[in-house]
Amino acid sequence: MTRISPALTQQPSSQPSRRDFLKFSGLAVSAGSLLMLSGCGPAAQDSGKSEGSSSTSATSSAKLGDGKTLRVGMEAAYAPYNWQVSKASDYTIPIENVDGAYADGYDVQAAKVIAKALDMEPVAVKCDFSALIDMLNNGQIDIICAGMSVTPEREDSAIFCNSYIDDDISLVTRKDSPYAKATTFDDLKGASIMGQAATMYDDVIDQIADVTDVNHMTPGETVPAVVESLSSGTSDVITYSMLSVPKLLETYPDFVELKMTDKFKGSEMPDNAAVALGTDQSIVDAINDAIDSISEEERQEIWNECMDRQPA
Repeated sequence: MTRISPALTQQPSSQPSRRDFLKFSGLAVSAGSLLMLSGCGPAAQDSGKSEGSSSTSATSSAKLGDGKTLRVGMEAAYAPYNWQVSKASDYTIPIENVDGAYADGYDVQAAKVIAKALDMEPVAVKCDFSALIDMLNNGQIDIICAGMSVTPEREDSAIFCNSYIDDDISLVTRKDSPYAKATTFDDLKGASIMGQAATMYDDVIDQIADVTDVNHMTPGETVPAVVESLSSGTSDVITYSMLSVPKLLETYPDFVELKMTDKFKGSEMPDNAAVALGTDQSIVDAINDAIDSISEEERQEIWNECMDRQPA
């Protein structure tokens, strides 16, 4: 799966690591999630294929789902991308298949922008991450906004739109560390480096170890455990979500992000919306236009706000 980012945050509580990090695992369907959603009817799709259409905006003859309610597939359990709350707010949308529940998070804010462009009302449909693409093509949801990254494997099963935020992996150390001015992997020689278990944040440390002699530490089970290792001096350097670094440095002013000229390979983590195969190209274009209308500054601001609102 590439989720890809385990939403690494500075919060002092445990965040699910997961999928993304299950790196490109298969798209197995969760039977439980499909049963949970059995009451959802099929989405009405335009019969036109995505190929060959020259239209650049959604037309009256092309619609997503019923053209009124945009059913957005997500877990509602993967903060700061998406999570479940019990009260409505300006940031939330209802969760269609969970009574009295609402979804918030970065994916939700992007879905609201997309829904507005399509002149539809968004609702979340809560389901397992592994079931999302099958549910999309079965018509049980209209669009995926769930911290999902496009991969060659997934492109065979859905139409992926532009990313609405892009994360990567940064290296963080303490300001008083001998590695604080490191810019290359070779500069990290002798460092003890920790990432999160079962995630790309641990895997990429091998790229440093291939260049120089470092101590690839036993990974932390949670993000807070990784952060604590740096704070306590157990580790010299940690891997961390690039998007989440600004909030981390606010919380830990004695930390500093390394300004690396050496970059990890294959660590980029786009967050893409996806629609079913066969969706009219005019709809895809309208979704892309909506996504592209969100500036980089707005994306970071929305992300920071979601980091502040996410559950502890």
